[in-house]
Amino acid sequence: MAVEFGLALVESHPKSSYTEWMDNLDVILPQLAGQFRSLWMTDHLFWNEDYAYEVWTVLTWLAARWPQYMVGPMVLGQNYRNPGLLAKMAATLQQFSGGRFIMGLGAGWKEDEYRAFDYELPPPKVRLEQLDDTLEILKRLWTQHGKVSYAGKHYKIEDAILEPKPLPPPPICIGVAGDRALAVAAKHADWWNISDVNITKFKERSAVLDQHCAAIGRDPQSIRRTWFGRMVTGRTDAEIHARAHSWKQPFTTDNAFVGTPAQIVEQMSEFVAAGCDYFMVDVLGLTNQAILDAVVNEIVPAVKKAG
Repeated sequence: MAVEFGLALVESHPKSSYTEWMDNLDVILPQLAGQFRSLWMTDHLFWNEDYAYEVWTVLTWLAARWPQYMVGPMVLGQNYRNPGLLAKMAATLQQFSGGRFIMGLGAGWKEDEYRAFDYELPPPKVRLEQLDDTLEILKRLWTQHGKVSYAGKHYKIEDAILEPKPLPPPPICIGVAGDRALAVAAKHADWWNISDVNITKFKERSAVLDQHCAAIGRDPQSIRRTWFGRMVTGRTDAEIHARAHSWKQPFTTDNAFVGTPAQIVEQMSEFVAAGCDYFMVDVLGLTNQAILDAVVNEIVPAVKKAG
């Protein structure tokens, strides 16, 4: 499968006013079109005291404003929303976007958000069972006609009707890394995503996913392997170092793609060789025209050629 890129709009919190954020997208996105395929929004209720926009509202706006891009959440916390309603929301956006929606889903994790907004935070095992139920409900409601019923360990639907069906059903991208969570991905995912890891961790987790696929008789090649995280580039060591240390945590080659354009191409090509063919990246400093030009003209074409 050809290597593709998506733009990550991480943690939903522009540091400026929303009008400046949208104005920046008006400058950036026309230049990324053709090299980047999709736009991704993270699902957070807040992040410290920074801005946090509600993901579904933003995705709907992005899909309408930028019809040349696919859109998806990276990734939804599954128990923030009723599974049946989630299926309906996805089907609606899939229809209104002309089939440009990708369903990104995870088990949920950020405890301070759960507590602050009065969501129950079950143990990890329960959240994974909930994720499994949610995925069953999504797929059944998207594909089965008439009244649909399902009773899982935690969620159920009874004589539920979802029309019109999403055509095609959105690809399901499951963002998980743990052993038990990868078993859920092996069962349900069209795409698998892992975030902020180096090549060693990617290979190790990908191998575990392969093992889970083998255990259920699924071809592991039927699951697309994707990576989500940051890209930090520049022309000099000093520029790269300053940019990599400009955020809440330093970015290194352990958790991001960091270096000159040529170095980043080399780093990403290792992932491509290991089976990753989709990169959803937040490029630090992308409003800098020199950075944007390097991404569009040097990094992305060379990584695509590596595939």
